Amino acid sequence: MLSRKQKYILLKFFSMFSVVRGYNILVVVVAQYLTSVYILAPEKQLRTVVFDVNLLMLVLASAAAIAGGYIINNFYDSEKDLINRPIKSKLDKLISQNTKLSFYFVLNFIAVILASYVAFNAVLFFSVYIFGIWFYSHKLKKMPMVGNVTSAVLTILPFFAIFMYYKNFDTVIFVHATYLFLIVSMRELTKDLENIKGDLAQNYKTIPITYGEKASKAMLTILSALTLIPTYLLLFKYSIGHMYLFFYLSIALLLLFLIILWKSQTKTHYLILHNILKFILLVGVFSILLIDVGVILNRI
Repeated sequence: MLSRKQKYILLKFFSMFSVVRGYNILVVVVAQYLTSVYILAPEKQLRTVVFDVNLLMLVLASAAAIAGGYIINNFYDSEKDLINRPIKSKLDKLISQNTKLSFYFVLNFIAVILASYVAFNAVLFFSVYIFGIWFYSHKLKKMPMVGNVTSAVLTILPFFAIFMYYKNFDTVIFVHATYLFLIVSMRELTKDLENIKGDLAQNYKTIPITYGEKASKAMLTILSALTLIPTYLLLFKYSIGHMYLFFYLSIALLLLFLIILWKSQTKTHYLILHNILKFILLVGVFSILLIDVGVILNRI
């Protein structure tokens, strides 16, 4: 049996893990390594990429900066989350606001120190990235369109750090990035639909509040249609191995998404839609392995 003190420490750990969205950070770390191995540096041996200390520093710096971003976002959204996510909010509140801010500054400092191991340009990149996250959380997220686009850009920027490290300018990378940007943009807009009640109470000028739910659904439909462009290019213009299976699955899931979208009226409906997009992103990360199923044997 755990003692009272051990239970308290465990609760604090899970609270901080919830605040920094530890599960999301783990997915990003895996995604950065898989992207490096299969897309950005396909000509390098597997061990060369996996045991590259510079890559490790960039990945850890990204993880620290993202964790700090989740903390500052949680700090500014604490009142709104009481309405939108009451259960998660109760868990998050086990960590005081002062403690959250302390962790925020420590994580950002760690991110910059880790980046300094690689290059001064990496320090500049993460400094701008950290500022961008703060400015988004403090100001931009309350602005329709601007907040959504900024959030999507900030989500994919950690991959840009890896991209610049390898300096691989193959067009297939930009097509992958375009697809990711569109799906993330859809997720952000769906989150706005899901969180209308709390956003309205806190005077957030999101797209659904400013332009209405019907306009938001129309935008999501357009974004969904736009994903067909990079999907077509990746399926028929580039070699992506067995990853084609993921894109056919994503087409089916997005069609299901649209069917549910135009029938959605409640928070539960929008939560289902949000989870469909999260599932697409998660499966997309691990489907990178399908680009070359023999890479473990052939590139060791």
